[in-house]
Amino acid sequence: MAQSIMIQGAGSNVGKSMLVAGLSRAFVRRGRSVAPFKPQNMSNNAAVTVDGGEIGRAQALQARAAGRVPHTDMNPVLLKPETDTGAQVIVQGRRVATMRARDYAKAKPQLLGPALQSFQRLCADADLVLVEGAGSPAEINLRAGDIANMGFAEAAGVPVILVGDIDRGGVIAQLVGTQAILPPADAARIKGFAVNKFRGDVRLFDEGVTAISDRTGWPCLGVIPWFPQAWRLPAEDVMDIRSTPRAGFRIVVPRLGRIANFDDLDPLSAEPGLSVEIIEPGRPLPGNADMVLIPGSKSTIADLTAFRANGWDIDLAAHIRRGGHVLGICGGYQMLGREIADPEGLEGAPGSVPGLGHLDVTTVMRQEKHLSLTRALYLPSGHAVEGYEIHLGETDGPDRDRAWLQIDDRLEGAANATGRVRGCYLHGLFASDRFRAAYLAEFGVSSDIAFNDAVETTLDALATHLETHMDLDLLLNLAERPTF
Repeated sequence: MAQSIMIQGAGSNVGKSMLVAGLSRAFVRRGRSVAPFKPQNMSNNAAVTVDGGEIGRAQALQARAAGRVPHTDMNPVLLKPETDTGAQVIVQGRRVATMRARDYAKAKPQLLGPALQSFQRLCADADLVLVEGAGSPAEINLRAGDIANMGFAEAAGVPVILVGDIDRGGVIAQLVGTQAILPPADAARIKGFAVNKFRGDVRLFDEGVTAISDRTGWPCLGVIPWFPQAWRLPAEDVMDIRSTPRAGFRIVVPRLGRIANFDDLDPLSAEPGLSVEIIEPGRPLPGNADMVLIPGSKSTIADLTAFRANGWDIDLAAHIRRGGHVLGICGGYQMLGREIADPEGLEGAPGSVPGLGHLDVTTVMRQEKHLSLTRALYLPSGHAVEGYEIHLGETDGPDRDRAWLQIDDRLEGAANATGRVRGCYLHGLFASDRFRAAYLAEFGVSSDIAFNDAVETTLDALATHLETHMDLDLLLNLAERPTF
C-alpha cells in the first residue's frame, strides 16, 4: 500500500498543481513510483485519457511528470463550468449531469465513494500518491459534504501540507488564519507548511517562518522562490494564459468567457517568431493581426453571443476582407459556420443560431460527447499530427470538401475557397513539432523548437528547484499510509 500526502492551499492559485508536478518528477528521480491525484477539480481545460475519459489538464501534466499515462482515476470528479451558476459534472471520466451549484452541493456526498475508489486503485499501483486539494480548506462554509480538501483527507486518512502564496501578500495571515478557523480535527491533519512564489532573498523571510511555526506548531518544509520557467508548462487556468507580444507573425486570440482546452496556445506561445496575444473582452481585434485564432469553448452558443456583443464579428469580417487568416478549433470551428443547431437544448433553450458565416458548414449539437486520442495526417504536407477530440456536435457542409486533416479513413476540418479560413475539431495539434513547422512555414515563419522536449526539460528544472528549496525527506517522513 502506498504512502500518501495531500497538498492543500491557503487560497486559490497558490501553485498546488505545479508543486505536485514538480514533486512527482523529483520523487520519480529518487526511484519512487508516484501517482498524482485530485479528487475534485474545476476546469474547462481537460485532457483525454487512454481509457477514453477526461480529466483536468493539470493532472495530465502531473501524470507526465510522474512518468505515467493519464488515467481517469487521477481526477475522478471534474466540474466544467457552463454558466456562472452551473457546470457539467464528469465522474471517473464520463459526463453524468449538468448541475447548478446548489444542486451539486447536495450531490457531493454521493461522489465521495467514486473518489475513494479511484484513490484506492492508484494506491495499489504506486509507492507514493500525491494528492492535490482544490481552492482552500479555509472555506469552512463548504466543509459539509466536502470531497476536495479536508473532507477527502478525513475519509482517506491522509495528512496535509498547507501552502501559502507570498506573492499576493499576507502569507502569515493566510497560514495562521487557516489554522485558526478550521475545526480542531481538520487543523490537526495539517503536519507542515510551505511558502511559495517568493521573490528575492529567501533569508529575508526567516522571521516570517518563525512567526508561522510559533503560532501553528507546524514545521516549515521550505520557502520556495518564484520559478521563472513556469510559463513553459501548460497553463491550467484561463487566467494563467500568457500573452507573448513580440515582433513577428501576429496571432490574436479573443478571450472567450467559457474558453476550453486552450492548451492549443502553449506551443505557439513558445515560438520566438510568433506574437500570440490574448484579446480581452471590450478590446477590438487588432487591425494589423496576421491571424485570428478562435479557441475552444465549453458553451459555444453563449460565447458566440458574447463574441458579437464585443463587436468581434465586425472586426473578424474586416480582418478577412484585408486578406487575414483565421483558424477555429472545436467551438471556434463551430462558430465560423453558417448555423449552430441545438435541437435538444444542450446549451440552453432548444433552437438554432446563425454562425459567423465564414465557413459553409453547419453544426448540430448531439447528446453524445466525442472523446478520443487521435492521430491524423496534415494533408498539405503529409506530416503526422497527434492530438485529441473532445466535443459535442457534428459539423458538415460544402467546405468540408476542403478538409485539411485525415484521421484514419475519414477527413477532418474545413476551409473556405481562399484557404485563409480554416477550422477543425482536433485539439493539441500544434504540439506536433513537424506539423507546426510545416503549418507556420506557409506564413513565412520558421520553427525549429522541440516543444515536448522543452516541457520535459522544464519539469526536470522544476524538480531540481523543489529539491533545492524544499525538505523532501521531511515530506516523505510526514506521508502516511491511508486508512480508508
